[in-house]
Amino acid sequence: MDYLPIFLNLRDQRCLVVGGGDIALRKTSMLMRAGASVHVVAPAIGEALLAKLAEGEGSFRVGPYDEQDLAGAALVIAATDDEAVNRQVSADCRARHLPVNVVDNPPLCSFIFPSIVDRSPLVIAVSSAGQSPVLARLLRARLETTIPAAYGRLSSICGEFRGLAKQVFPDTNARRGFWEHELQGRFAELVYAGREDEARVHLRAAFAAATPSSVGEVYLVGAGPGDPDLLTFRALRLMQQADVVVHDRLVSKPILDLCRRDADFIYVGKARSHHAVPQEDINQLLVRLAGEGKRVCRLKGGDPFIFGRGGEEIEELAAAGVPFQVVPGITAASGCAAYAGIPLTHRDYAQSVRFVTGHLKEGSPELPWAELIHEHQTLVLYMGLTGLEHICQELVRHGMAADMPVALVAQGTTPQQQVVVGTVADIAGKVAGSGIQAPTLTIIGRVVELRDRLNWFRPDDA
Repeated sequence: MDYLPIFLNLRDQRCLVVGGGDIALRKTSMLMRAGASVHVVAPAIGEALLAKLAEGEGSFRVGPYDEQDLAGAALVIAATDDEAVNRQVSADCRARHLPVNVVDNPPLCSFIFPSIVDRSPLVIAVSSAGQSPVLARLLRARLETTIPAAYGRLSSICGEFRGLAKQVFPDTNARRGFWEHELQGRFAELVYAGREDEARVHLRAAFAAATPSSVGEVYLVGAGPGDPDLLTFRALRLMQQADVVVHDRLVSKPILDLCRRDADFIYVGKARSHHAVPQEDINQLLVRLAGEGKRVCRLKGGDPFIFGRGGEEIEELAAAGVPFQVVPGITAASGCAAYAGIPLTHRDYAQSVRFVTGHLKEGSPELPWAELIHEHQTLVLYMGLTGLEHICQELVRHGMAADMPVALVAQGTTPQQQVVVGTVADIAGKVAGSGIQAPTLTIIGRVVELRDRLNWFRPDDA
């Protein structure tokens, strides 16, 4: 982040605006809406600004800016068309460690104003760090159409019950879970319908009937192959309400950034021949965290039920009586093939597709080779980078044509995606000289020939 988003309490605080024109009027109006006491200084002050100051019992001085005007100010805005004055205001404020905004000049600012969606007490701020104010305003306009005015009333009523919520739910996680349930249920619907007294009655009854649970829940969520835009709506919702996120090495940072900011993150990543946390310990970790009443998001790259060992994890959860949900993800085969421009099936090239893993549970790359040799089948190989040469040799030895097309995709669906194209005979040599590292996915079959015509995503072809 270039700027830390914060909300300042300016009620009854003296704020200085240097400038007397239309921009100064807009900034003064915003400060007064926040309850600030505004003082304006300018050689000439417009009638509309004077009228606004009169409404809010603000003050003004007609004359040039002087450093003495900063005395007692909590925040300063420079809104003049004089570059020298704006620079002087900025320098004086920085010397005094006063927050200062120079309109339309980010380098001179210690803070910037966002575009605001006001549903007080709920306020949403959107900022482009001063790079594209128009884009921020367009996004704000879109938010305005999707956030009902009733959200402000909803927020106010929640505030009325904060004390009772703490009494009924001393545990923070339990309290958060209660509010998430009510804010997506009948309580919220009553407020949206304008039936606020009924909403209060409903909420009191919900608190009276509440029994804080000592058992949490586990969400087994497929994070997809890397592009955060490929997450499902349900995955995103659960990621943002989890108290703990248990993730592996295949989950990209942009996806982790979409999880709840104050969640605890536990890395349990596994790489070839190195397990940060053994699978059995991961299973027990999920059981233990849920037993502590926490909502746990077990975030796995791709789909948890396709070479993700998700079945083993929910076996353990079921045996321990822990509630769980499973959210499918776009598996690496679908995502990487699509982003490489390779259809896994095609009427003229392949009528079936088979997913296999490059190493089995015991770590061996041995596969049912004879079953994999079909001219009109696409073979997708997960986790086979290290054993690629051996696998290709075995496929040829068991009857696959040496000129069968192959595409190896590394870091698929991300901006760092790389694709190496060859044949079963030469792909291992090409990959060896490319510097590509795991995670990779290998696609073998005639459908690879369609890549040159159908590829739409070309960040980097090796």
